[in-house]
Amino acid sequence: MINAVGREIPEEILKLTGKEVFQGTHHFDGKIVQKSGPKTRVVINSNGSKLVDSIHDVLVKCGLKDGMTLGFHHHFRNGDKVLNLVVEECHKMGVRNLTIAASSLGGQNDPIVPYIEDGTITNIQSSGVRGGIGKAISEGKLKGLAIMRSHGARVRAIETGETKIDIAFIGAPTADEYGNLGANGGKADCGVLSYSAVDAQFADYVVAVTDNLVPYPNLPAQITQTYVDYVVVVDEIGDPKKIATGAAKPTTDQRKLLMAQYCTDFVTATPYFKEGFSYQTGVGGASIASTISLAKVMKERNIHMSFGVGGLTKPMCDLLDEGLCRTLVDTQDFDEDAIKNISTNPRHFYITAGEYANPFNKGAYVNKLDFVILASLEVDVHFNCNVVVGSDGYVTGAQGGHPDTAAGAKCTIVIAPIMQGRIPTICTDVTTVTTPGEDVDVVITDYGIAINPKRQDLIEATKDSGLPFKTIEELRDIAYSITGEPEKVQFGDRIVGIIEARDGTIMDVVREIKPFEFKD
Repeated sequence: MINAVGREIPEEILKLTGKEVFQGTHHFDGKIVQKSGPKTRVVINSNGSKLVDSIHDVLVKCGLKDGMTLGFHHHFRNGDKVLNLVVEECHKMGVRNLTIAASSLGGQNDPIVPYIEDGTITNIQSSGVRGGIGKAISEGKLKGLAIMRSHGARVRAIETGETKIDIAFIGAPTADEYGNLGANGGKADCGVLSYSAVDAQFADYVVAVTDNLVPYPNLPAQITQTYVDYVVVVDEIGDPKKIATGAAKPTTDQRKLLMAQYCTDFVTATPYFKEGFSYQTGVGGASIASTISLAKVMKERNIHMSFGVGGLTKPMCDLLDEGLCRTLVDTQDFDEDAIKNISTNPRHFYITAGEYANPFNKGAYVNKLDFVILASLEVDVHFNCNVVVGSDGYVTGAQGGHPDTAAGAKCTIVIAPIMQGRIPTICTDVTTVTTPGEDVDVVITDYGIAINPKRQDLIEATKDSGLPFKTIEELRDIAYSITGEPEKVQFGDRIVGIIEARDGTIMDVVREIKPFEFKD
């Protein structure tokens, strides 16, 4: 069956998952959705403590068995140690056929690859996967299916009961013996626990894992004792020094700085750039640089941001501290400055991932965005974006809030160099669609800017800005003139994963990489 972005979704995968094909971003607008709920063990009286001696003992108490689904968050990013610790113990206990339902997975979780290969883990649900796990999925080593979904879609799936988490593990920088959890003040501060809020509310068992037990009551608590079943103290839950690694760094690359300036010039030429505008940026180098350059214009024109949202970095916090932004609402901190800022600035607030981006509630923060600045691995001539599967066909990225913010913002801007290495970024068709072109308004490259033809209002508003406008086809042709038109990736027949739209329908499928054949 062909979906709304022109991708063929095999009938077999629709039957296997019970899903429909993607029919457009607004297909479910106004429809009524039934929410699910967790099992709750009533505690009338207790000894005043929920402490358990070890991960092993808490798995026994939670009744770990074959086929269960375990939930995790990734606020420690490349420094996370909780997931590996838990999965290793599950393996030692001989449990099989587990589903890992994480907010995201990365190279720090490579130690669990052998447990994918031996069948301890057979299904994965995640925003995306980097590192060895992505390679294992692409090569068909995961016996079940990988479901990649956005941060908002993860909340939707859990709240509606589509994903039922049996045991949720929450790495908590601070915790008391009764399960009040904080994200600051410990050895491994991460700023917020936004992704874990839905796990805490809907999992059958909720286990807090901490390396900093504090006196009761641990207040203010981002996750309260009313949701937590057990608390386990371990030596180390994460390395905060590794939160700000990979994508979440400022750039000195001249191409990216050029694109950042193009982005600022475009933003400031639109009618949305006015007193009280709202804004989110991604964590790519050009996106971060665009925030820095935008601050200069805001000062010059005495324009203030009403709120900034999303995964936050130092440049966004600087806007708050300097009075250029009135409020920050925070779902993830990408550097130590942002982690510190939420503890020190009273206008920097924690929100849950559901408040941030769940498409199946009565209104998420993404719906109030004027601008969102995003990155992409590939963009095609239909303005579709791919942020999960590399041009080589390997799973190597994450949806994160990309589809959520693109759908919600009044002006969605994607910054992407025209090529990465010798691989064209602007292409005829992306390898895999993760964000539909109907939600992408502008593509900014180092060779020019393309505005989606459906946004004639933006074309008219910026026509006298002096910026180097081109059609998306012209940008594609420039890329191909430099690199040549790439050969399509050769995939096998087996579907190893699906790209889920925000509403739970299927945007695209991910197929197993076809082994390379040497020719004489």
